[in-house]
Amino acid sequence: MSSRTSETVDQPDAAQVVDSMERMGGGPYPGYRRSSAKGSCFVGTFTPTGEAAALTTAAHLQYQQVPVTVRFSNSEGNPHTPDAAPVTRGMATRFHLPDSTETDLLGITVPLFVASTPQEFLGLTEALRPDPTTGHPDPATVQAYVAAHPHLAPAVMQQPPVPVSYGSAAYWAIHAFIWADARGGRQPVRYRWEPESGRAVLTTEEAATRTADYLTEEFHERLRSGPVAFTLRVQLGEDGDPTHDPTTPWPDTRKELTAGRLELTAPVQDQEHWSGQRFDPTRITAGITLSDDPVLAFRAHAYAESFDRRSRRQRGGWSG
Repeated sequence: MSSRTSETVDQPDAAQVVDSMERMGGGPYPGYRRSSAKGSCFVGTFTPTGEAAALTTAAHLQYQQVPVTVRFSNSEGNPHTPDAAPVTRGMATRFHLPDSTETDLLGITVPLFVASTPQEFLGLTEALRPDPTTGHPDPATVQAYVAAHPHLAPAVMQQPPVPVSYGSAAYWAIHAFIWADARGGRQPVRYRWEPESGRAVLTTEEAATRTADYLTEEFHERLRSGPVAFTLRVQLGEDGDPTHDPTTPWPDTRKELTAGRLELTAPVQDQEHWSGQRFDPTRITAGITLSDDPVLAFRAHAYAESFDRRSRRQRGGWSG
């Protein structure tokens, strides 16, 4: 499906990338994720529309309602980052399938990822390492990195919105996936969650008045008035649309369908358990395959490395 060959030379290993993410976040913070350290989990149901059923055999995209667990978070490795910080938010959804297996879908509040290869991501995280004196990245270093990788500029310069609510943000899955139908047909797709209540963001002045945990507090309050709903929009790729590069969007003219409706109804009963789970964009199910995106494939290794470090800490076997 790709229009050009992705970079494969000098790919870093997962430990290198996770080490760099720890440095970028001012950590490590033992027992926490290296990204999306702060979050809250909720339960609900996903009801497919059936519009996707002819294009994929995936169980949760047919006609049967399935339960879900969702974790909202911010992108930072620092678990003390206030909710009003101008950073990316995440929505990790686990679908609990009828055969007792699971599949995950991870989205963030910007449509493009900041690197097209694992090596580029490592370089960017190194450029974003805080200066020991200021505690912030050196703008000149970041600008130099972007100047050396101009194709990344649109993605790196995205301004993540500060949402009114976790329930008033759109979340893009950023990578392409491949749907497979019952006859072996293949369809490249990209996913996006749209809030049913509409998108709503805070101004800088409004954000300055919010508490450190306002997103979680607001979402709990919102649920007291009833379910919070999202629709799953799916963009259908065409020949020539890149499936290997999460920094490059597909044309807005591509056909979209509504695959289903998500309703969140309550916080999870065991917040500690679910906050510790490893949500993984490569945890797919029959009827869906990974695209040729090297960042997508690499995320499984990086998440496993981060999870192992968290687990060792929780077992008392790691002092870092």
